[in-house]
Parts: sequence; structure tokens; C-alpha cells
Amino acid sequence: MSALLPILQATPWGKTLDAEEFAAAAADITERRVAAGGYVCRKGEPVESWIGVLDGLVKMSSISPEGKPISFTGVPTGGWFGEGSLLKYPEPRLYDVVAVRDSQVAYMPRATFMRLLDNSIAFNRFLLKQLNERLGQFIGTVENDRLLEPDARVARALAQLFNPLLYPGTATQLQLSQEEIGLLSGVSRQRANQALQVLERAGLLKVEYGGVRVLDIDGLKSFG
Repeated sequence: MSALLPILQATPWGKTLDAEEFAAAAADITERRVAAGGYVCRKGEPVESWIGVLDGLVKMSSISPEGKPISFTGVPTGGWFGEGSLLKYPEPRLYDVVAVRDSQVAYMPRATFMRLLDNSIAFNRFLLKQLNERLGQFIGTVENDRLLEPDARVARALAQLFNPLLYPGTATQLQLSQEEIGLLSGVSRQRANQALQVLERAGLLKVEYGGVRVLDIDGLKSFG
């Protein structure tokens, strides 16, 4: 827990709490390592935790009745998610969350989350902002999937990782493989590779060994 404390203190929600509130909340949080391809949480199970990505990358997804996989969004280092599901308790979780790469994940128990919700005005303000940002992100994702070509969908999926409230830990050098980018964008690895070449020629990013370096975030947001 001693190594976890400074990470939690640096989170947007951790900064909102006074020392007593933070200490009580941090004491309840557990963490575990989830290997690439492993489940962080599963669709249909009870929602018992608010979840944060301490290190790594996870993907919210589901599978249609016909067996078609559907990707909602990726959550990189620094992101916390599941507040909406907790607020709808006891409704079961409506999506799977799978580790795209080996990830260190934190779990805040539902009771702790609700205690903060009931007693901390600052935490409530943070959640309002987070929920508003999340709503905007998902509306944008639906719009992108329905209106944009694959090149633009890849651009927007990368740009989404730079939301400063939802994902404060994102650096301009993204350690993402082309397969991971494809998973986040809803396209194949080969199509993601083609899109990255187009975006590189446009001067928006640079493809590097083991990932990409983003050069123009606003350009990615408006591409296409």
C-alpha cells in the first residue's frame, strides 16, 4: 500500500479529498495485476467496485447476440471508470473490461465509493465532471462509428486517450501496438496500419518502434 499511496494522491479524485477522507478511502483500495487478455471485470456480474488503471491499458467491450465484438473505449494509465454502473446498483455490469496489455488495476469497494458520494461535496463535483466527459466521449464514439471512415476512426480513437480529466496519465508517446490501436478503433490490425501511415503523412503522428508519438492532438480530433 505504501507504493500505491502517492499514485492515488495524484489522481484527480484523490486531490479533491481532505487528509482524513483520503486516508480512509485509500485504506480500502486493493490492487491486482491483470495479464493481457484477462478480465478486469465481466458483463453480468454485480458491480462491487470503482476501478482505476494504475498502469497499462484496458478496453471496455461487449459481444452482440450474433457474436460480433463491440469496442466502446480504451482506458489507459490514470483512468478510473464504472461510476455510472455503481450509481445504477443493483443493475449488473453491462460490459466486459479486458486488459489489452499487462495492467495494474485498483479496485475501490462500492461501500467506500458510496461513502465518499454521501459525504464529500468535492468528490461529487469531480464525479459530475467525469460523468459529463464520459457522456461526451461516448456520444462522439457513436458518431465516429456511424459517420467516419476507418482512417478518421483511428485518429479519433487516439485523440480520445488525451482527455485530461478522464485520462490524466497519457503521454504524447503512446506505447500501443497496431493490434491494440485496431482494438480501440474497431478495425483490423492491417487497417489500423494503413490508417497510421495516412496520419503520419498528414503530420499528425509518428510511428515508432513499439508505439506512436502524437504530434498534433487537435489535428487528430478534427481529422476526416
